[in-house]
Amino acid sequence: MEGKKEHLGLKKEILIKKDVWERMLQHCMKEKPLEACGILSGEAGKCEKIWEMQNIARSSYSFEMSQVELENKLQKIEKAKGQTLTGIYHSHPTAEPIPSQQDIENAHYHEAVYFIISLSKKYPRVKCYQIIGKKCLPVRLKIFND
Repeated sequence: MEGKKEHLGLKKEILIKKDVWERMLQHCMKEKPLEACGILSGEAGKCEKIWEMQNIARSSYSFEMSQVELENKLQKIEKAKGQTLTGIYHSHPTAEPIPSQQDIENAHYHEAVYFIISLSKKYPRVKCYQIIGKKCLPVRLKIFND
């Protein structure tokens, strides 16, 4: 309906499965010095499955996912009963875990949480955001076991 604002559920917290968390960090560290990227899916807003993607930009300061590969993964998620896209992740090999202007401009999945993994220090640092329009809203992160 024109003129009617779409209701966007604001997230205060996101749950991510421990093995998914570990695989996400490993993927990012393996790709360094390039940015790594991928998507996460699950039931009831939880991040329970990881889908590693290739950064076709092959860059250390930006990432781009193949539209064909992304559509293929989203179709697989849709076919999995109860699964939805719950998260999108990428690394910042030398920067803080804060969305860049480019990250904000390319955030098209408002229902998903954006994980940014900073590899600029000895240990990875991860922050989560829900990006809606030009607003970056912090989201608490909780790791859970099966």
